[in-house]
Amino acid sequence: MIESQERGANGPLGETFAQEPAAAVACVVAVLHRCTLQETVRVDYQDADTEGLLSFDLSQDPTPAELTAEAVAALAALARDGEDPDGEDPDGEEPDPSAVADVRFVWDTEPQGRPSALTVEAGPAQWRVTAGPGRYTAEDAERLTGMLRTAHRAAFADSADAPLSVLPLAGAEDLALLAAQAGTGRAPVPARPLHLMIQEQAERTPEAVAVSCAGAELTYRGLTSRADRLALRLQEEGAGPDRVVGVLAERSPELIVALLAILKCGAAYAAFEPDLPAQRLRQLLADAGVGHVLAQDRYAGSVPAGITVLPLTAAAPEGPVPTVGVEVAPTAVAYVSFTSGSTGAPKGVRVPHAAVSRLVVEPDWAEFGPDDVFLQLAPVAFDASTLELWAPLVNGGRLVVHPPGPLSTEQLAATLVDEKVTVAWMTAGLFHQMVNQHLDAFAGLRHVVAGGDVLSATHVRRLLTARPGLVFTNGYGPTENTTFTTCWTSSEPPAGNFVPLGKPISGTRALVLDPDLWPVPVGVPGELYAGGEGLAHGYAGRPGATAERFVPDPFASDPGARLYRTGDLVSRRPDGTLEFLGRADRQIKVQGYRVEPGEIEAVLDRHEDVRQSVVVAQSDGAVGKRLLAYITAERPEDDSPAALGQRLREWLRGELPGYMVPWAILTLPELPLNRNGKVDRAALPTARRTARSLATEYVAARTATETAVAEEWADLLGVEPVGVDDDFFELGGHSLIAADLLGRLQDRFDVELSARTLYLRPTVAELAEELDSQTTA
Repeated sequence: MIESQERGANGPLGETFAQEPAAAVACVVAVLHRCTLQETVRVDYQDADTEGLLSFDLSQDPTPAELTAEAVAALAALARDGEDPDGEDPDGEEPDPSAVADVRFVWDTEPQGRPSALTVEAGPAQWRVTAGPGRYTAEDAERLTGMLRTAHRAAFADSADAPLSVLPLAGAEDLALLAAQAGTGRAPVPARPLHLMIQEQAERTPEAVAVSCAGAELTYRGLTSRADRLALRLQEEGAGPDRVVGVLAERSPELIVALLAILKCGAAYAAFEPDLPAQRLRQLLADAGVGHVLAQDRYAGSVPAGITVLPLTAAAPEGPVPTVGVEVAPTAVAYVSFTSGSTGAPKGVRVPHAAVSRLVVEPDWAEFGPDDVFLQLAPVAFDASTLELWAPLVNGGRLVVHPPGPLSTEQLAATLVDEKVTVAWMTAGLFHQMVNQHLDAFAGLRHVVAGGDVLSATHVRRLLTARPGLVFTNGYGPTENTTFTTCWTSSEPPAGNFVPLGKPISGTRALVLDPDLWPVPVGVPGELYAGGEGLAHGYAGRPGATAERFVPDPFASDPGARLYRTGDLVSRRPDGTLEFLGRADRQIKVQGYRVEPGEIEAVLDRHEDVRQSVVVAQSDGAVGKRLLAYITAERPEDDSPAALGQRLREWLRGELPGYMVPWAILTLPELPLNRNGKVDRAALPTARRTARSLATEYVAARTATETAVAEEWADLLGVEPVGVDDDFFELGGHSLIAADLLGRLQDRFDVELSARTLYLRPTVAELAEELDSQTTA
């Protein structure tokens, strides 16, 4: 509960404000800074005797006292020097014509003269904000008036020496509203273990199809009975409550059986990408505390010694199989999912059954039922699979497993149509590609959910315009708060240029707080904190990291309640809808995966040839972001920059998943620093094209077709030169860029190319040969 009292409002109200316009100017500047995040705020000031433009640099986060002192000096200089009749400022420099005042400030007079988007009138014991033409509305002006009053009271009470970033802006009425908009954190239905709910569903509809894939089907009876067999085998091996069982497998019905079997014996599952580097897999298995691994035959050899490996399917025993359904508390861990970490080591998020239950049982942002057909596409190691897997099986629907192998938008479109999918979740990048290339594939869908990164309002608008009545959800949330924290669900296109994050879903609390964990009012940016029943238990074996990110909830009535610091900056609209503003830290999304550049930096810094590194993200020129690393070499005289970059990328492929390997590694003599001595990422040179960094010998194009293909690759991948024997995927290509490439080549050569063609013929020479064969046929 957020108490309806104002922080910092209990101290004595300074009498100087009634006499000092500088204090009022400081309050105006502080509030505008907090509302806009501008580090430079300009005030067009006017009183009975003086008029002029004041500019304040807030990059060092001054206190109200320091800002007031600066305002006193600025007003004194304005009064002393006045405005130059030739239009120059007092220092003799030409004014910047683009330096339009952020606010017109009038001290104790009626506004007059130049029009402004926002006018603040202040005087002894008065505040009045008026919105003129521009981005501010009358409602904005009313809210700003309240913030100015609250900020002024706090500035002259116990917050005078606190930084502006924690100056209280929320008054008593704001706190009551924010408490209502934050959500209760309680799900509409008491949580129960997932496997027990699925078993009950199987008893109600035993012959209904539960899972299908490429023509093969499993009924609910078949799913649960096969899971029972495997659960008995796991129990014989010692798996059960408080244990974690690893899974190494591609998408398949057998994978779904294995996950359910693990839950049935009371254990938690931890799924891993089968192609992880050996060292990373060993580390993750150890961090999760895995004692047993269920693996497809071809991946069994990847499991390190000391861990029991079991086949993904269990042999059928003689006689009937008893139902296995170990009773565990809803707070018991259901799965462990790994997310990137800035220390150089990923962190295993321990997610309880209750967190999943609040997502899939009678959610307030969607309706799921037995007639729904869900697509299962996301890797099970990715937390988006939580919704895909358990929403249909808990609610009696059918789960369609997309066939394993490289993802192609063409094949995905066919699955959506052929399987009559009604509900599908897609990463932002994949969603954009599907809207661009296969809009018709959405015809049978009832509900589309997308997220994982910032969505394009243009693509959402295009989909909802083409498919009236379709329900669309922008699902936002970190792994630590179980898939979704907020959802924006609508059948109407978004009104502006951004897709909102929406409101906290049932069973969730979402608070927007300043660095002192105090609520900020509507319209003011703050960091988003998530809580409620969706919250994970923390990180496996990492109490320090858990304590850093999972903090006590200062407003909860339940003892021990916690909030997760998302690291995302958001602001709240008057109706409670949240809007995403960017990352407060540096985590980014690459190919749908959350990546902490600091983890890649930590791995690079371990290499003997690297003295210092920094990793940033930039647009990949197609549908998302790619990683770019800059290093300073330990022995720059020993290597050419290109050779060192190539060697480091090859080494990283054995240390990190493919999506975490930078697209290019550039060597600099020194990394640029800002005035605080930190790496100045804004000053790093951009790289739109980088030198080819493959170990194979470069062979130039020999025909017109090879030249054309190499040109398209170079343009999309940002690499030059591209040789005829170069592999598209080794150069940094992935499935989403592949779709763009094939589209370009089809238009250029007037041919039909399936996504499978590029995977089977991934070099320039092979693809050019395929194009020539089609054009001459």
